[in-house]
Amino acid sequence: MTERGSVSILALAAVGLALVLCVGIARVGGAAALQARADTAADATALASADALALGRGHREAVRAARQAAADDRAALVSCSCAGTTAEVVVRIGRARGRARAVVDLSRVPRLAP
Repeated sequence: MTERGSVSILALAAVGLALVLCVGIARVGGAAALQARADTAADATALASADALALGRGHREAVRAARQAAADDRAALVSCSCAGTTAEVVVRIGRARGRARAVVDLSRVPRLAP
């Protein structure tokens, strides 16, 4: 019995395995990048919403600002809980969801003397 060509089969199997591993690593990397984009969009969305709250514009304007900020980052606003000095948002980009919370610190806002 001759073993001619068995090395070629092993080399082909090794190349196939390497290809499968590369595709898997690329998919994991793509998912991580998408999650990072969703987290960044959530941060920007929460800050936009908190900014509206800090300016005293109210809940509706805070939600509108959050929706616009999410759209600017090509994300969809899933939820926005804006009350008082806190804005909590969830955004979605593809299958990834990003969550963020921003709190307005009114202790450093300059006040006019009476």
